[in-house]
Amino acid sequence: MCAVLFDRDETIVIDVPFNGDPERVEPAPNARVLLDRLREVGLPLAVVSNQSGIGRGLITREAVDAVNQRVNELLGPFAGFFVCPHAPDDQCDCRKPKPKLILDAARALGVDPACCVVVGDRESDVEAARNAGAIPLRVEGPAGLAEAVENILYWVGGPSSQ
Repeated sequence: MCAVLFDRDETIVIDVPFNGDPERVEPAPNARVLLDRLREVGLPLAVVSNQSGIGRGLITREAVDAVNQRVNELLGPFAGFFVCPHAPDDQCDCRKPKPKLILDAARALGVDPACCVVVGDRESDVEAARNAGAIPLRVEGPAGLAEAVENILYWVGGPSSQ
């Protein structure tokens, strides 16, 4: 395994629909400690996120960037944030389940997508991972992050909390 790519909303932070307010960012339970455990074994982490509120005119790209900066302050450092700003009907190449965000993240990290784990709460995250040739890992919301991290650490033979 060479990198871990996380969906943002309802995976590493509590989902606030179309959030454009950095003050409303609430990390998943124990997210900082969990993500730091992955960093300790040398895994770069990045975020891959559909943000259709931009394309729908509900939030600005600048607001999404400010929220991502807050996520980075609370849970980072992340190697990058890769965002699809399009609405579902825009026919873009980057909206999950299409693989472009994952491929872009892997390219930016200098790794093969096939050795990346993509962690997300939706079927579109799983499909995007598969479409990119990456390893999908679905979580049942923010409470599932701990189990996902334990699984990843087990796969890499890293330290366990047990």
